Amino acid sequence: MHATFYNIRKVYYMILVAIGVPVNLVAIVILSRAKCGLSTCTTRYLVAMAAADLLVIITGVILWRISYYYFPGSFLDITPVCSVIAVMTRAATNCSVCFTVTFSFDRFVAICCQKLKAKYCTGKTAAVVLITTCILLCSKNIPFYFTFEPGEIIDNVPWDCYPKSSYFTEPGWVGFDWFDTILTPLLPIALIMLLNALTIRHILVTSRVRKGLRGQSKGDTGNDPEMESRRKSVILLFTITGSFILLWLTNVAEFLFYNIAGANPVDYNDSLYIFEQAGTMLQILSSCTNTFIYGVTQSKFREQFKSAVKYPVTLIIHFMNNKINGAQPRG
Repeated sequence: MHATFYNIRKVYYMILVAIGVPVNLVAIVILSRAKCGLSTCTTRYLVAMAAADLLVIITGVILWRISYYYFPGSFLDITPVCSVIAVMTRAATNCSVCFTVTFSFDRFVAICCQKLKAKYCTGKTAAVVLITTCILLCSKNIPFYFTFEPGEIIDNVPWDCYPKSSYFTEPGWVGFDWFDTILTPLLPIALIMLLNALTIRHILVTSRVRKGLRGQSKGDTGNDPEMESRRKSVILLFTITGSFILLWLTNVAEFLFYNIAGANPVDYNDSLYIFEQAGTMLQILSSCTNTFIYGVTQSKFREQFKSAVKYPVTLIIHFMNNKINGAQPRG
């Protein structure tokens, strides 16, 4: 069972890299062009989320897992190096999660707090929020560098990164682990659910009021551009946050299990080990889903994506035509 699951993970992470890197790059390029009909602040949050997701794929999959599976014994396995990679992976993951929360809060303000909207929902505010969040989260993850120990020492060079057993037993590290998991993803999940619930409530109340004012309750079926705009914004918000919550649930369940049961992940049997790794696999998958969500929910994003795909094909055809025309003999 262990060997079979090992091979499944090897293939899974290669597929994840093959999909995750290009789709996040495409999302960053398309969104950065600001031609998707989104506000400046929304665009900045989505670009930041795509960039963080890309970093998760690069650090957590390529530098950490792919190197382990396909290039064992490389310099990436030297203990100080892989410890830095682990810190970078956690920081990128934290940023990806917290950017989802800041995006949710931005949409909550834009929809539910009209007085605050003009001041908060701006490109400048989004930049300040994103930069501040990134700096704080990177600083928070520095202690993780000291949670690893080498598996062996060859010619005075420490190799591999194994979690210290004290990380799961010493009160200080246990408390830090709880703080880390509450920050990512327990608190974000709770905040997202709260913000979404308040947003839904506000939209339902506002919708009833606007229908009454527009006379729709008396048979007027005219379109309401304001409500249509909010509907599209909410679909994007709820799809992104809903996907995030579902893909993190297994990871959260495993964390709660080993804390409540007092288990040590180092001592997991095959079933618990597979459950833990499946949670990690689903969590990392969340770094590849947002671009597909944009494509499904945003028509202008789809148009930009089609244009991006057609452009190199058109360029090649144009180049070939020029070569053919240039090679034709003159009469």
